[in-house]
Amino acid sequence: MIKLHDLYFKPFISEKEIAATVERMVHEIADELGDEIPVFIGILNGSFMFVSDFVKKYPKPCEVTFIKLASYEGVKSTEDIQRLIGLTQDLTGRTVVILEDIIDSGNTLTEVHRIFENENVKKLIIATLFYKPEAYKKDYKLHYVGMEIPSKFIVGYGLDYDGLGRDLPEIYQLKTTQHMTNIVLFGPPGAGKGTQAEYLKEKYNLVHISTGDVFRFNIKNETALGMLAKSFMDKGELVPDEVTIDMLNAEVEKNADAKGFIFDGFPRTNAQADALDKFMDEKDSQIDAMIALEVDDEVLVKRLLERGKTSGRPDDADETIIRNRIKEYYKKTAILKNYYSAQNKYFGVDGVGSIQDITVRLSQVIDKL
Repeated sequence: MIKLHDLYFKPFISEKEIAATVERMVHEIADELGDEIPVFIGILNGSFMFVSDFVKKYPKPCEVTFIKLASYEGVKSTEDIQRLIGLTQDLTGRTVVILEDIIDSGNTLTEVHRIFENENVKKLIIATLFYKPEAYKKDYKLHYVGMEIPSKFIVGYGLDYDGLGRDLPEIYQLKTTQHMTNIVLFGPPGAGKGTQAEYLKEKYNLVHISTGDVFRFNIKNETALGMLAKSFMDKGELVPDEVTIDMLNAEVEKNADAKGFIFDGFPRTNAQADALDKFMDEKDSQIDAMIALEVDDEVLVKRLLERGKTSGRPDDADETIIRNRIKEYYKKTAILKNYYSAQNKYFGVDGVGSIQDITVRLSQVIDKL
């Protein structure tokens, strides 16, 4: 993810994908034009990278020139397109290929066609690297389209946001939710995860989503998802990941304006972690870190046995059950540790000490995200 001025952008189209698309367009246009020497015309400023890469790959003789129209400002295309720098050469009887970096509303094409209607060209061909069909409002024919993309603001490969981003070799897409802090919080039984989640959500204005609480709420209130989950649980079967993700989705939607989320109790498997990544990507966001509280087993056993004296939970009173719970935690967490470590998102934090000391350690990790 990158930040340009005040906005955040996420990777969208790789340099490799762009190169392959340009290569395909070169071959398609070269095949149509044969031995004819075309005039390739780029629309400045955005098309300079596309035109450069295109003509370098073009296998036959060609001419290249540019025209410049009124610049776009911010993240919206202006309705007032004006020709600033025009053509100086005679194009009578020549085949002209307009190489556009992107066509969205089509306003630029109106001016392009106006410019060339009196140039007596043999043929005017429109070729665009990127095309937003949802935004296109004109009837002009697009002869060659490299890639159709959603109607979202993009930067890179010649495209900018208020002057920045043109130099990027790949394409980035505007993050509509902007910067959020999303954490997967882990800790073995007795590590104090719930207590820390309460402190962190207050300090960073995050929403704490505990899978256990979400399940209990949906089942108690007999929501459609709750009843579906209960139908699996009553048969002794695991609740499918899709159902859990749908429940989490509902919680996230309830808090659409949140500055971020603490996910507690999910994911527990690689498949769930992957599903959560995809889910967050759909929300134009991502998991920033998995933070695991690390506490020695003997300390955990002692804490839980002490808690069992007042909690009333039978699984806090039996040392054998406690040790099995801790063992299960490590078995599941080890897998996820590898998953998030591969993304450089795993952080282990010492979970021994006062509540305040542990909060400070967790905060040191979060503050660097």
